[in-house]
Amino acid sequence: MDFKRFPSPDDLLILLTVARLGRFTAVADALDTTHTTVSRRILALDKQMGGRTLERTPQGWELTDLGRAAVAAAEGIEKSLSSLTTGLRDGVDIISGVVRVSTSDGFGARIATPALVRLQKKHPRLRVELLSSTRRLSQNRSGVDIEVVPGSVEAGRTETVLLTDYALRLYAGSGYAAEHEMPRTVADLAEHPFISYVDSTLQVSELALQRGALPAGSAHFQSTSVFSQVEAVRSNGGIAMIAAFMVHGQEDFVRVLPDQVEQIVQYWAAARPESMRSPAVQAVLAAFIQETRRMKGQLLPE
Repeated sequence: MDFKRFPSPDDLLILLTVARLGRFTAVADALDTTHTTVSRRILALDKQMGGRTLERTPQGWELTDLGRAAVAAAEGIEKSLSSLTTGLRDGVDIISGVVRVSTSDGFGARIATPALVRLQKKHPRLRVELLSSTRRLSQNRSGVDIEVVPGSVEAGRTETVLLTDYALRLYAGSGYAAEHEMPRTVADLAEHPFISYVDSTLQVSELALQRGALPAGSAHFQSTSVFSQVEAVRSNGGIAMIAAFMVHGQEDFVRVLPDQVEQIVQYWAAARPESMRSPAVQAVLAAFIQETRRMKGQLLPE
């Protein structure tokens, strides 16, 4: 048998990683190699396949029809190698490899992290890289397998999954509430210092509404980190619109205007179709869904 007639399995697996991450630089980082090496291996694969497997788009590298056929073969190679390497030790476990997740810091810490730790205890060969940012769904691929974003999504070529609804509510610190007369109407909020995101960096319109719909002036304290906002409220710095699950059950926080102000937002997960077919990515998504269901009483408390 002339094995030279077949595409290189290594090059096929590199193509599969490009299909999942969308950028050569992200692939080079994930595979501990260089952008030049990735480009060279894809060119070699194109020569072996007799045509282009990728085309450049504003959203990153996308597969051609020939590339999709090559990726189907690469997925078979990946599955076979995973079964071999994991099966040698403790039975077949296809939940392995690296999964990169980008999400907001609140979801990442409170929901994703406990879910991922439990998943890794069941599948010790699974590695996770968790990147924190609060933004809308990326139209230019950012080198991740899964993006979890708040608010509405325009998916494009990605596949999306609604994870959960969650509530944004007004809170003050218990000390602040004891020292100040609490607002009785929405208009009264203008008389209190407000805590919020940094306007110039906030990309999620649904989160921007948290203050745009209120009469308060410029926020007295702004931070890109929801944890800093929570601590500013805990330190009695003013009033903030915070996700209920971030402070649920904590005595340091007093709800403000509970019958007048509440906003329901969604968390969505998105991934490329090639990533969605990965057993490890599917397992991570399932873990997120399970965790959001477990936390429903905190995400949408009575």
